Amino acid sequence: MRTLSFVLTLCLSLAAQAPPAAAPPSEQHEFTLAKFRTESGVTLPAAKVVYGTYGKLNPAKDNVVLLPSHYMANFHGYEWLIGEGRALDPGKLFLVSTELFGNGRSSSPSNTPEPFHGPRFPVTTIRDNVEAVRRLLAEDLKITHVRAIVGFSMGAEQAFQWAVSHPEFAERIVATSGTAKCHPHGVVRLEGQIAALTADPMFAGGDYTAPPQKGLEAFGTVWAAWLYSQEWWRQELWRPSRPAGTTFNQVLSSFRSRFAGGRDANDLILQCRTWARHDVGTTAGFDGNLERALRSIKTPILYMPSETDLYFPLTDARYEAAFIPRVTLTPIPSLWGHTAGAASNPADAAFLNQVIGKFLAP
Repeated sequence: MRTLSFVLTLCLSLAAQAPPAAAPPSEQHEFTLAKFRTESGVTLPAAKVVYGTYGKLNPAKDNVVLLPSHYMANFHGYEWLIGEGRALDPGKLFLVSTELFGNGRSSSPSNTPEPFHGPRFPVTTIRDNVEAVRRLLAEDLKITHVRAIVGFSMGAEQAFQWAVSHPEFAERIVATSGTAKCHPHGVVRLEGQIAALTADPMFAGGDYTAPPQKGLEAFGTVWAAWLYSQEWWRQELWRPSRPAGTTFNQVLSSFRSRFAGGRDANDLILQCRTWARHDVGTTAGFDGNLERALRSIKTPILYMPSETDLYFPLTDARYEAAFIPRVTLTPIPSLWGHTAGAASNPADAAFLNQVIGKFLAP
């Protein structure tokens, strides 16, 4: 059995051989769904989905890979996986990267007019997002089948939902740092982050006239405690990416002041709610039974939890994998916590590209 240190050494060696790559060429698009009815029962008059594409769709339309985005990300969030010599080569594949409702670009509390502006925007589920993207692919791009779906974090949640709701849609599925259900501890974490935002009197029930800055700072601080592993913090693995002489207090201060990055508080909360409510077991026909929903999956799945993820613990992934018929469970040997699933360092990038590339190879 490979030890953690052996795999990390191997990955660092592989990463050192690969020169840094420029961002791959992409195109941005928008798709609007008229009278889009959400699972909450609210109908949005015009629901917008922003998405990006890389590469070209071939005449047979059999070179498509779907990349559903993660928390507050735009469609560029998978470029660590895209490029010649990486797992997803846009010279051969047509990549479609979609943006979740609530990210501030697709339909969100911050950009939707009344009567659904701000806190009145309906809570959208992972299934709502999957249905919107299904229609985008079918109506805008005339795509009804994909070679693969690759998702990180909330993108992994979407990938699992695709596998349950549309079992014949994808030939392969890859899920990194994300589960088929947000288990109770994850809900508690998300509620803590929401509470940090809403405790600021400036939040005003979501009808703020200026950003609730104290709440946003508290939100960033809470997030910092969960994003990386305890060992990541103990070993100060933030040092290589920071100027010499940077102190721990300066790192913590940067999370407090800059982590939310000018994001809208209602948008942040909406995607937390989307995340927290995810459960493939509540898909129609499964009566809330997660295990039965997982057993129904027909698609081969590469399931890659981070060994040190505090958002989606390895134990949750092991529990779910036991019920998925065609699963390959391959933990990411990393101290980078949740971020390992999005290649936040060269070793994880090398490991992910190698394993995912092999799994998706014809």
